[in-house]
Amino acid sequence: MASLHISQGVYRLSDTRTLTLSELCINQGESWAFVGSNGSGKSALARALAGELLMLKGESHSNFANAVRLSFEQLQKLVEEEWQRNNTDLLSPGEEDTGRTAAEIIQEQVKDPQRCARLAEQFGISKLLERRFKYLSTGETRKTLLCQVLMQQPDLLVLDEPFDGLDVNARAQLAELLAGLSQQGQTVVLVLNRFDDIPAFVQHVGVLADCTLATVGPREKVMAEALVAQLAHSENLKGMTLPESEDPTQRVRPPADGPLIVLRNGVVEYNDRPILHNLSWQVDHGQHWQVIGENGAGKSTLLSLITGDHAQGYSNDLTLFGRRRGSGETIWDIKRHIGYVSSSLHLDYRVSSSVRNVITSGFFDSIGIYQAVSDRQYFLTSQWLELLGLGGSKADTPFHSLSWGQQRLALIARGLVKHPALLILDEPLQGLDPINRQLVRRFVDVLIGEGDTQLLFVSHHAEDAPECITHRLSFIPDGDIYRYQLDELK
Repeated sequence: MASLHISQGVYRLSDTRTLTLSELCINQGESWAFVGSNGSGKSALARALAGELLMLKGESHSNFANAVRLSFEQLQKLVEEEWQRNNTDLLSPGEEDTGRTAAEIIQEQVKDPQRCARLAEQFGISKLLERRFKYLSTGETRKTLLCQVLMQQPDLLVLDEPFDGLDVNARAQLAELLAGLSQQGQTVVLVLNRFDDIPAFVQHVGVLADCTLATVGPREKVMAEALVAQLAHSENLKGMTLPESEDPTQRVRPPADGPLIVLRNGVVEYNDRPILHNLSWQVDHGQHWQVIGENGAGKSTLLSLITGDHAQGYSNDLTLFGRRRGSGETIWDIKRHIGYVSSSLHLDYRVSSSVRNVITSGFFDSIGIYQAVSDRQYFLTSQWLELLGLGGSKADTPFHSLSWGQQRLALIARGLVKHPALLILDEPLQGLDPINRQLVRRFVDVLIGEGDTQLLFVSHHAEDAPECITHRLSFIPDGDIYRYQLDELK
């Protein structure tokens, strides 16, 4: 029986990135789905399984005779090439259209009209064989290209995002066709962006995060794991409404006609050593910033100026939420606009507390709860818990019984319960394994995307950023100091 076995595999993606597949075995006749978010390494995995990626370390043994990969990018490229063929310079005298027919596309690799006709009948596209490929619908082109691949009689079929761009009916039709192939003994591997995309016939599931195959196993077992269940839960949260603030009629908002933060030529020194060196930076409404830089660059110092915790904030030209520092504002005037999550806050939660109490403490800006909780606060906390997939009996479990990533999520919700104008996440992915990192990033995107809080996300690496980030402030070494680069992300 044919099989593909990878052990401790490390594959080269670029000079700085690798794909890690610790242990994976795919046997003939099995059906697999690998799921991961954008940038998790899904397409690289598809290439690795098809033998197209350079292995740097580890072992890979395969006796599949013909592994074939089909991707959405290949389809797009083929459609573009077909339209390009209509360039007038390529047309013969009297020729009006050089586009190939679906039958010609199907037989591009293998010429066999009878097999082509059988596959077209199986996929319900017999009537399309003589039509120009470039005029077919997205679903029809997908079936045509799948027929082309099957003409090659692969024993391992790897499909990268096969459902992308298809409507509900086309997705269902394609899933049914793939199920039929699987029932006939075809080894099928699907690489997908969403858990919801996994067809019912799939037997085994793997989850990718940060270019690492984080978990793998039988479908029921993997989908029952708490973190995977939460990742799947997060897919259904787009467009939801965040829980309200404690008293929406008394919600304090900074002025809407000016920036949230303005720092002009900011300077912070310790013993004549510059920590911040003439940094000018402005955060306008609607912007979500990532601040990146190595340890000691001054990121935490910048944060302490913003949160009002640094004494040298008064000696700088700094305006926060419409008020110039030193104009008589109190620390509370600053902090009421800010939600803050950091590794140090996480460590401060050594107190024995339930998940519910951790989130509820955000109403009081305290570590633990030392006063009566109102019915309204209890109700809102329950809504946040449901949103995080931690409702019901999970709400009253000990905070420290959660995974490290789930604990971070609870602390982020704690920072959001008062609907601050600015949520500061200081190294929120520090100490997390790949699947927990993916969990936190995805929920940050959801929570920020569906509310009106702006995000300040501080990290060492640009690739840590969630998708909602619109701008980046980089601390770049320049001799004994740092220079600052401000970029708008497209």
